[in-house]
Amino acid sequence: MRWLSFLRDGNETFGYVVVDSDGSEGVVDAGARSEFVSLREAIAADALTHLTGSCGDQADVSLPDIDYLPTITDPAKIMCVGLNYKAHQEETGRGGEGYPTIFVRFADAQMGHNAPMIRPLESTSLDFEGEIALIIGRAGRRIKPADAMSHVAGFSIYNDGSVRDYQRQTSQFTPGKNFASTGGFGPWMMTVDEIGDLDAMEITTRLNGEVMQNATSDLLVHGFAEILEYCSTFVELQPGDVLVTGTPGGVGAARKPPVFMDEGDLIEVEVKPIGTLSNPVVSEVAS
Repeated sequence: MRWLSFLRDGNETFGYVVVDSDGSEGVVDAGARSEFVSLREAIAADALTHLTGSCGDQADVSLPDIDYLPTITDPAKIMCVGLNYKAHQEETGRGGEGYPTIFVRFADAQMGHNAPMIRPLESTSLDFEGEIALIIGRAGRRIKPADAMSHVAGFSIYNDGSVRDYQRQTSQFTPGKNFASTGGFGPWMMTVDEIGDLDAMEITTRLNGEVMQNATSDLLVHGFAEILEYCSTFVELQPGDVLVTGTPGGVGAARKPPVFMDEGDLIEVEVKPIGTLSNPVVSEVAS
């Protein structure tokens, strides 16, 4: 099942994708048909299966007409794993300490599928980082690897847009990872049961149609279960929390010459079998 957050008549809501007999795709507005106001709330109540039964399969809106929001609009935590593919460690000359490199994003730095990614006024070094995002379904602290997947609601796609000069001003990544509208998140969450082999997810980042990054999830240095175990050691993970699992090699800053994003570009991150997250790039306009 694919679950998403979106705007309908100017109001935030959430729902799931259904396929009509003619193959057309639509969305059931579960927010309008239930007491839950967000996908995070529905996940926290363990209500997704109940909602698909009670809300039915009659679409309320066509999928092409959706105004997407970040898959989880109100996560309590967004934790990102840096330097988590060997090729990315090699191209940056960093990583390999034996523990995941963790930094945080804030929810208001995110935007949904098809929304513009904004290159800020302060920089010309906006870079792409296509990633797989893991969404927590069940709370847990000190989660054991063997139990990790029972705490996962599903997977989504993330573009951890990075303002490289601000990221590198100090040893801390936070400034370069939290400019407004630089964290693409979507288009939806695919539940674990539909993913299949979790080690066979293929991630591909394309800039204006040209492949920049490509890898499979089995190449993660720290796998999904290990990330869950590590992060849940120092915080209690809550339903709707987002763990962004790392980017493959091929980022723009490591290329010769560097390749950064600017006005008019289209950045796409595809994760098979989940789908494709697309964002046009625009330059911020001074107010």
